[in-house]
Amino acid sequence: MKVAIQMDPIEGVNIASDTTWLMAMEAQDRGYPLWVYDFRTLALDEGSLYCRARPVTLRQVEGDHVTFGEEVKLDLGKDVDVILMRQDPPFDMAYVTATYLLETVHPQTLVVNDPAQVRSAPEKLLVTHFPDLTPPTLISSDPVALVDFHKRHGDVVLKPLHGAAGSGVVRLKADDPNLEALIEIHATGSRDPLVIQKFLPAVSAGDKRILLVDGEPVGAINRVPLKDQVRSNLRVGGTAAPVELTPRDLEICAAIGPTLRERGLIFVGIDVIGDWMTEINVTSPTGAQQLKQFSGVDAAALMWDAIETRRIPSA
Repeated sequence: MKVAIQMDPIEGVNIASDTTWLMAMEAQDRGYPLWVYDFRTLALDEGSLYCRARPVTLRQVEGDHVTFGEEVKLDLGKDVDVILMRQDPPFDMAYVTATYLLETVHPQTLVVNDPAQVRSAPEKLLVTHFPDLTPPTLISSDPVALVDFHKRHGDVVLKPLHGAAGSGVVRLKADDPNLEALIEIHATGSRDPLVIQKFLPAVSAGDKRILLVDGEPVGAINRVPLKDQVRSNLRVGGTAAPVELTPRDLEICAAIGPTLRERGLIFVGIDVIGDWMTEINVTSPTGAQQLKQFSGVDAAALMWDAIETRRIPSA
């Protein structure tokens, strides 16, 4: 299979921890020709979608991990079999527009994850389809609704709807007077709604990232926040640790798995705190390298197995 990866600059990735790197290395190990490209080079020209891409050869050598070939113009509808959409959020209009463009070649060229479904399933919105599995949550730009939720639930977490990697997440205790000021600050730079959610004290023991491939759980890591912090994301100081899936985790995965499969969301990461799911991550979920290090489970290899069943019927 010929594979193009839409991603942030590969020369800047941390090869010891980056999930996209693990996916790319597994593809190369399977003999797939690889190209990488920036979504800003996408061009829809008379019904055909092109990009400027560079072929790559990868090595597990820190500081010397990639060699580029000459840049080429790829017809993404004809020249490749699979596109991995792996650039990091923000989930802004540029990101959304890229999903529209990739939708013009999918599924003739398999885009992972399905671009239309990525667009329809922002991390903090898809989770609301499963209210029995989530803590009390409100999504709104309305200060009256947000303040009312705070009064009703007391200890809460406030975060941008389309934020990522823990950016902008704050905890507000029942007597905190700063909510309205935070709403005003957010509104000066964004028209997006905010998410306000009942605080889960179990976060002190960790925020579990569970990886699912084709709707099936393959393993999990625990992300433990710094002392007295509410954010457990690895990018903001959280520490990864091994963890086992509990019966409640498996119950959550069984409930959402059919929806993920129906939507063509092949590689997904969900966040679980205690007994509650807080996010369903479908843009560029991470955690696969840490899972492999802790348990030996290779979620990237399992992803490529799932892709092969779609692209290579005899596999």
